[in-house]
Order: sequence, then C-alpha cells, then structure tokens
Amino acid sequence: MNTTTDFLPLNGTDYVEFYVGNAKQAAYYYQTAFGFQPLAYAGLETGLKDRTSYVLAQGKIRFVFTSSLVADSPVAQHAMKHGDGIKVVALWVDDARKSWEETTKRGAKSYFEPKTDKDENGEVVTSGIHTYGDTVHVFVERSRYNGPFLPGFTAWNPEYRTPETGLKYVDHMVGNVGWNEMNKWVEFYANVMGFSQLVSFDDKDISTEYTALMSKVMTNGNGRIKFPINEPAEGKKRSQVEEYLDFYGGSGVQHVAMATDDIIATVRDLRSRGIEFLTVPGSYYDTVLNRVGTIDEELLSLKELGILVDRDDEGYLLQIFTRPVEDRPTVFYEIIQRKGAKSFGKGNFKALFEAIELEQIRRGTL
Repeated sequence: MNTTTDFLPLNGTDYVEFYVGNAKQAAYYYQTAFGFQPLAYAGLETGLKDRTSYVLAQGKIRFVFTSSLVADSPVAQHAMKHGDGIKVVALWVDDARKSWEETTKRGAKSYFEPKTDKDENGEVVTSGIHTYGDTVHVFVERSRYNGPFLPGFTAWNPEYRTPETGLKYVDHMVGNVGWNEMNKWVEFYANVMGFSQLVSFDDKDISTEYTALMSKVMTNGNGRIKFPINEPAEGKKRSQVEEYLDFYGGSGVQHVAMATDDIIATVRDLRSRGIEFLTVPGSYYDTVLNRVGTIDEELLSLKELGILVDRDDEGYLLQIFTRPVEDRPTVFYEIIQRKGAKSFGKGNFKALFEAIELEQIRRGTL
C-alpha cells in the first residue's frame, strides 16, 4: 500500500493493556519473569477510585496491567468473563481525532470519542474503536506530552528491578475469532483501517491429523502493525483456537509476538526465570537444515532450547512459543528473531500444532 495515501497512518504499537484479577501481582510477574521495567502507576494514590494500573516497559514494548477496585466495573466484568486478557491494543498516531473520524465513518463502532487529557507534563489526545470480541483499539496522540506514560499516571520507581531479557518491540499480535468470522474481520481491517492482506494460510497449511485452523495476516501501510486473524477449521478434534474461544469466552488476542536480536540469549534467560515453552520433538532438528539451508546459529543450541527455524524468499526467522501464562489456556507469547524473513513460520506450523496438541491432551481438552 502507498503510505502517502494511507488514511490511517500508524507509527507503531503504543501500549497493550491487560485487564487482570490482580494488577500488582501481574506487574511483579512480568518484571520477574520477562524482565520488564517499572514505568508508571495510577490508583488510589493518584485519585482513581475504581481501578489500579501498573505500566511496564522493555525496549519499545509497553504493557499496562489494570485491575478493578470494585465488584461491578467493566474491568471486573472483563476479568470475570475472560480471565486475565488483553482489552486494549493501543496504536500510536499523529492525529487521534482524524484516526477516529476516518475509521468510524467507514463503519467502526466507537469505543469513545476523541478526548484531551492534560497534566503538568502536557496533553495527550486519545480516541477508541471496537474490534473483535471485547477488544478495542485506542488511538494515542502524544506529541505534546513528556510525562512517564499518560496524564493521570505518576512515575513508578520501586526498589525492585530485574535485568531486561532483550525484548525489543511488538512484532505482531494474533487474534482468535469465531467460526466463519475470519473474513468478516479481514474486511474490517481492510475497509475500516486501510490494512492489506500480507499472507493467508488455509486448513491445508495449518493442520495435523486431528485439528486445523485458518489464518490471514493483515498489515498497515508502513508494515509496522501486523495482525494475523485466526478462525477454527473443521478437524477430527477440538483445535487450539476452539479451546481458546471456549475458555476466553469469545474472540480475543491469542498471543503477542515480541522481537529480540538474540533469541538464544533471550530464551535462555526467560527459561532461567521460570518461563515454560512448548517443545517440539527432537526429530524436528534432524531435517530442519535441509529445509531452511545455512543459518548463523548453532543447531545444538536451538535444539537444546526448542527454538524453531523457517525461511522465506527474503531470509529466515527463529521463533518459539510459551505455554499459556494464565490458568485458562488462553494468552501466550511468541519470541521471534527475524533475519530478513517477513513471514510467520509456515514451515513450523505442523510441528508447532503437534506440540500444542500434546499440551491439550495433558489438559484433557483435545
């Protein structure tokens, strides 16, 4: 897409906000396990009466963990229905009002109209629209703001800090939607937000003996935002997408892929902090170099850690997926290192799905 005619120019992911049962404990977990750094806080001490939010950062990634202080708030209802999950995928823009106007006139349902919040550090304009399930996009215009996060937040400087783990930025975020809904949401991103389809996978690409799914990857004009959209496909047994939809209570963000420049070091560090990853059979590594050719990394290190490799016309990528990080088998993370490749690891789908099915068997949900 020609970015000069892009009616919704996006600079990148501004933040990802999770509605959780206990924001204080979630923040501690992401500091300890993933190496996120404390950035900002809002709660009773800052004048909020109904919620508490902790903001963590690493590289360009900002995660917000928000929990309710009252029983009947939208935050509490979201956490009750979905478990801990992503509510807001915030997008950094130059003009939040225009972003809202352009998307709502094309059919987006408004989440909230453009508003300006101010404090001693300047002002931020935000607006929001609904997307699949209970998930929303918030447009954030922050060029006239130099505070720690947003107006209403104070800098959060606890004594407790952990070293970072090398996570740099959000590479992509995957949404799971219901049966036969993928094309509806593909059209939403195309028509309402001006995205184009980067790649698609059907049930022949993403299937095993037992389960299948369909996926299409949508990207914005400059390629900084990539949203794969998954839907279930017919199979002999219940796929991971069906399992997610059942336990999450509808459509939502399935996983966030975070980029690193040294996946071996990052994964070693994460494993030492207690992060659990999916493992593929050791036989995967017997033939992987036949498929992907020469790589810079030591194959034994990749095998030891369970890191997958795939190649496309422009290079190769290395990727690995965590187990779900909640009690419900819903949200998980991908760690990815791109060495030229623009794709999403199609060559790994079968091995990955078989690994997920082993987890489903253990959970009794296949």
